[in-house]
Amino acid sequence: MLSIVVLITGLLATQWKNIHFSHTEANMLPDDNVVNVEYNAFLNKFGEEGNLIIIGIKDDAIFTPKAFASWTQLMNQLKKDQAVDLAISINDLQRLQRNDSLEKFELVPFVDPTKTVNQAYLAQIKKELFTNLPFYEGLLFNKKSGSIRSAIYLDKKIVNTPARKDFVLKRLVPAVEAFEKETNIDLRVSGMPYIRTLNAATIVKEIGLFIGASLLVTSLLFFFFFRSFRATLISMIIVIIGVMWSFGFLGLFNYEITVLTALVPSLIIVIGIPNCIFLTNKYHQEYKVHGNKAKALQRVTTKIGMATLMTNVTTAIGFATFVASNNELLLEFGVVTSINIIGLFFLCIIVIPIFHSYIPAPKDRHIKHLDRGSVKRFMDWILRNVKYNRFSIYVASIALLVFGIIGVFQMRISGSLIEDMPKKEPFFEDIVFFEKEFDGVMPLEIMIDTKRKKGVMKLSVLKRMEELEQTIEEIPELSKTMSIVNLVKYSKQAYYNGNPEYYELPTSQEQTFILSYAKNATKNNKDNLMKSYVDSTGQYARITTFMRDENGGKIPEIEAEIRKEADKLFPPDRYHVTITGKALVFQKGTGYLLDNLLSSLLFAFFLTALLVAFMFRSFKMVLVSIIPNLLPLLLTAGIMGFLDIPLKPSTILVFGIAFGLSVDDTLRFLAQYREELRKNNWKIRKSVYATFNESGLSMFYTSIVLFFGFSVFMLSSFGGTIALGGLISLTLLFGMLSNLMLLPALVLTLNKTLANEQEFIEPKIDIIEHSDEEIDKLEKHEL
Repeated sequence: MLSIVVLITGLLATQWKNIHFSHTEANMLPDDNVVNVEYNAFLNKFGEEGNLIIIGIKDDAIFTPKAFASWTQLMNQLKKDQAVDLAISINDLQRLQRNDSLEKFELVPFVDPTKTVNQAYLAQIKKELFTNLPFYEGLLFNKKSGSIRSAIYLDKKIVNTPARKDFVLKRLVPAVEAFEKETNIDLRVSGMPYIRTLNAATIVKEIGLFIGASLLVTSLLFFFFFRSFRATLISMIIVIIGVMWSFGFLGLFNYEITVLTALVPSLIIVIGIPNCIFLTNKYHQEYKVHGNKAKALQRVTTKIGMATLMTNVTTAIGFATFVASNNELLLEFGVVTSINIIGLFFLCIIVIPIFHSYIPAPKDRHIKHLDRGSVKRFMDWILRNVKYNRFSIYVASIALLVFGIIGVFQMRISGSLIEDMPKKEPFFEDIVFFEKEFDGVMPLEIMIDTKRKKGVMKLSVLKRMEELEQTIEEIPELSKTMSIVNLVKYSKQAYYNGNPEYYELPTSQEQTFILSYAKNATKNNKDNLMKSYVDSTGQYARITTFMRDENGGKIPEIEAEIRKEADKLFPPDRYHVTITGKALVFQKGTGYLLDNLLSSLLFAFFLTALLVAFMFRSFKMVLVSIIPNLLPLLLTAGIMGFLDIPLKPSTILVFGIAFGLSVDDTLRFLAQYREELRKNNWKIRKSVYATFNESGLSMFYTSIVLFFGFSVFMLSSFGGTIALGGLISLTLLFGMLSNLMLLPALVLTLNKTLANEQEFIEPKIDIIEHSDEEIDKLEKHEL
């Protein structure tokens, strides 16, 4: 059997070569969702929107000869990079100039590089930029604060490939650091490609941190409980093999490492140790009774083997419910986690008895934990409350239930894209800088289908677009817009010799010659800034605005306001207006997950109830199994509401995971209760108290391990992972108290009639395969 384990481990290890990191962004919506369909239609017309990297400065020293020369060198270096499609910066800024002989506008350099060694010339350039070029306001400079930035558009073909990582980490970051060292000027870098790359690097770094911390915490707790180096060692070996299997399954299924699947190895450690605790604790309990190692190991497998399998199945069910979300990211997480949990069970049930059969029997110091004073006093206190204060337990439970329900109504949904990003990392500070200086980095896109070729460049359409843009810019949460309208306005300004007073749409009398100039200016121009704002047919136009991340939760209201104005300006029978963009897709994805949370939890409740009914053939047992696990979930939701912890993808996952883990203790308790009823002639009180004494300690141990194990995730830099770890730990702590106090109280109150053998039908699956007497007879027969 050990050889089979080694063989499976070897085969899965061969799949590690297929493991690769995700280079695309997480999308919580299913592919066929209308929001995704519209977003993909937008990308098909205008390409990947998240290809912009911005470099910002808020320091007047940049307009000194030495610093400006270094800045020019940096921008030219980046512009020549094969990964860069287009770079726009002050040093090589182009402005429109009227050419009457060719009847077109020409792009001429804004800066004369031969004069930049002159301080007075640079001061003149700065003044002219801020006063005469409104076209670039909000794009390259903030007139109020004086901050400037450059825009680097990556080749859209590499944005979702490893080449993006190579550019950012191997060329961009070193170049920026060299500039800062040379000039002592701080640069701010942001944009989705940059953020995603550094985010991914942080996730990779934290995988090792989580695995190491999980192993350390769980091994220390295991050793503290059992005082056995050998038992601790084999438990660590088991979970390490489980981690190897988890990477193997990721490679086998060709799943990518994402922010969720990166947690799987650590989850395997945290979830695997409770199995080791239950089996080891049962072995010690049995050995303490009769001192026979062989008999103790046999009873470990025959008395609680099936019960442990059922509890692992319910844990797997908790994770498998994510498969029903119709989302690829959650589906992969649910599949690989649930498969590994079942694999962990077989590892534990095979390796632990075999290992203990080879090593010496436990010594007195190894089983002292069964009578440890502080733990025993705590367990005795709980048992006294179950015996004599059940009414108080029910009152406290109802009070906590009311607290949770009130808190649920205080919960809010987060629409933030960056809320979960590592706030301690320098790139997060840069995000905050651009949020403040340029009204955000999260794009919101409006695509207008004029339903006819070259319809965009008609003056009537441009005026409608301008009105819509004015509405957008009046929304305080949004930034200045960018569209073909800006270029046409700039064309008129250029036609009137650059006078900023003429930065406006042409009149009907001016449109013929000004629009013809503008069209000629964009023909065959590789560096045309506006080429991404009108498609090649001239039928589709794009309006881009940006929003502060803190306003993500207001997206529904913002969308409704834009939609109302768009429908008025662009009648749906003549035009089709689509509102999309990464910020909107993310917010819709969060709402979608929330909508699916209730159905997923109900599905988990249903499967668990079905499993309990199948095992015990009793509706009351179903109630007893669900109620103690529903209360902790509501209590956690209530705390989230009162502490203003929003619902977001990371916190939504808490409930399914916590339910799957918490219900384990319930099933273990009920399985032991079933055995004790048999042994005690169906006497409820005696059976419940015996069950508590038999399983209570293991339930306590496993809950403590799970609590501290999931707390490891709070070491993360990501707010979502911190919330996930903290809230699951909190829920499991509530679950432990609920299963140790409310569960036995409910069994005593609701199951009085279960003592009647006629009602308590023999279960379909015999969880407890053999009683002690049956095992003894079996051993004598074998001898």
